[in-house]
Amino acid sequence: MAAQEPTRSYTNEQLNSDAVSKKDIINVLQANATFEFLKEMKLNGKLNNVAKTSKKDHLINAYNAMFEKKAFRQSDEPTLEEQLEEQLAKKTAAMAVADEKKKEAAKEAANTEKEEPKYKKIILKQGDKTTYPSKNDKVSCLYTGKLENGTIFDTNCASTARKNRKGEIKPLIFPVGTGKVIRGWDEALLTMSKGEKAELHIESEWAYGRKGLPDHGIPPFSKLIFEVELVNVAD
Repeated sequence: MAAQEPTRSYTNEQLNSDAVSKKDIINVLQANATFEFLKEMKLNGKLNNVAKTSKKDHLINAYNAMFEKKAFRQSDEPTLEEQLEEQLAKKTAAMAVADEKKKEAAKEAANTEKEEPKYKKIILKQGDKTTYPSKNDKVSCLYTGKLENGTIFDTNCASTARKNRKGEIKPLIFPVGTGKVIRGWDEALLTMSKGEKAELHIESEWAYGRKGLPDHGIPPFSKLIFEVELVNVAD
């Protein structure tokens, strides 16, 4: 639909006289100009605010430019007030979503802070106390896992463990803190430095929980004991 040109409300002489106020000009502009034109001319705000921040010369130039450029709002185009209300509604909705995300993050952080560690670490050999892994770093580990009764259910330190071409035992390599291993390992390894060897006593909640790992000889609700050596850390 083509824009219909409105009739000029004021002559240039009237515009420059005291008979026509800044608010009079702004009213005509906001009632007839496109939103893009008002935005370009910095006139797309509330009437009182625009009147306070705009000089009359600028408003007269904008008035004449609207007719020269034929920048008229089409009949089916939302009014400035409607568009401002829509923008405000979108902004309010976005702020509400952001606030909700902040609340969820704060709640999650609070729950994490309240949760007691479900493992105990006994240091058997000190590491370099310098090279600590961060989340997603690849760590290399030698380990032996036992049940509380001393039964070994897994190890990569035995004579039957996989070895490299030099005959050295291959360590287990994985990105720490990403859930590739049980949580007790993820949490404990982030506190260890390169070369450190420790005995980890891990509660079932941070191990294999109520299901256990029957195929590997780990009953449900088993507390596990691991002897773990952090061989290397790589980002």
